[in-house]
Amino acid sequence: MAVISGDGVFSHVFIGAADVDASAAFYDAALGALGVKNLGPFGNGWILYGRDKPAFIIARPGNGEAPSSNGVTIGFAAATTADVDKFHAAGVANGGTDEGAPGARSHLPGAYAAYLRDPAGNKICAYTFTDGN
Repeated sequence: MAVISGDGVFSHVFIGAADVDASAAFYDAALGALGVKNLGPFGNGWILYGRDKPAFIIARPGNGEAPSSNGVTIGFAAATTADVDKFHAAGVANGGTDEGAPGARSHLPGAYAAYLRDPAGNKICAYTFTDGN
């Protein structure tokens, strides 16, 4: 299976969190396992993540309502199956809950993934693709 690279479709992803500090601790660990860094806070309480520029943002929702993301999953690219395993372990150890243990996924040839819920209830995953065997 070919993996498409290049410029993405999104400028960024923003998710709401009622407790930004708890979510930041979770994402520092889980995304850190994938080489994604906490780029620091932004003036209005946002926490920015990325490799070289902000691409993923967590913050309290701007409209003041409770965050809700049922039915939405955000997927992060992992370089190796070991990185997927580290992502899952780091997330569970830092306030996340298991939504699908690391392993092969039958819906795509060579897919290896793990799913988590962050402390705010947002569903995320990490995926990599092997040679399909």
